[in-house]
Amino acid sequence: METKLRWKQTILVPSGTCFQAMTSKAKKRVVLPTRPEPPNTEQILEDVQRAQPNDPVFVLLVEPNEDLPTPTKNEDPEAKRERLYRLTQSYVEMNHRLQKACSLLKEKCEELKLAGATLEQGILEMKQRAL
Repeated sequence: METKLRWKQTILVPSGTCFQAMTSKAKKRVVLPTRPEPPNTEQILEDVQRAQPNDPVFVLLVEPNEDLPTPTKNEDPEAKRERLYRLTQSYVEMNHRLQKACSLLKEKCEELKLAGATLEQGILEMKQRAL
């Protein structure tokens, strides 16, 4: 078997060597299991309702905020209304942050897909040049 290199030299490689094993097209591909379907809304709500209050997900998402008052036993209606307003405002702000994070993740995902496609194309070109 002769192999031509870029610098115009020819190397004789005896058949049955490890060189052939390295360049063999019969490489085994690992078959991954199929990706499970994402949970539906009911399953997500059920998981959230069953979660303990000290679940790390909820503990990590809660940011200490002195602006948000905690309810008291004899809370007057105006204070309750103000507390609920601040909680709602905090929820809306968190929701906006999550939407931005989701958009950023989608952008990064597209960038990774594009990089993967470019890499695959480069690999194919290298294989074609090697043949």
